[in-house]
Amino acid sequence: MQRLQVAARAGAPGSSVNGGELLMAALATCYCNDLYREAARLGIEIHGCEVVATAHFNGAGLAAEAIVYRARVASSATSDQIEHLLAETDRLAEVHNTLRSGCAVRRTPWHEPAA
Repeated sequence: MQRLQVAARAGAPGSSVNGGELLMAALATCYCNDLYREAARLGIEIHGCEVVATAHFNGAGLAAEAIVYRARVASSATSDQIEHLLAETDRLAEVHNTLRSGCAVRRTPWHEPAA
């Protein structure tokens, strides 16, 4: 388990970021980490990368629409090698594949840990 602290919203109840923002952060972080993993597997050296993810949420309770991300990689590899790396990473990124699969989400009761 890893804890992630999120600051409270200034002057209002709730947190300073919303779930949609965290979802896009998860998507971008997953792709970034997986780029390095796949680059190592493919023998491509990466000097850095940047990933940006966006989505539209059109109202309370509505699912995200138009999830889009883009990435750029700093590397001495050829443009074909980088494109192959980007495509392989897109194919294997776990958060992306979870969203693409339409994974079921369900709520369960809260149980206090045993004393």
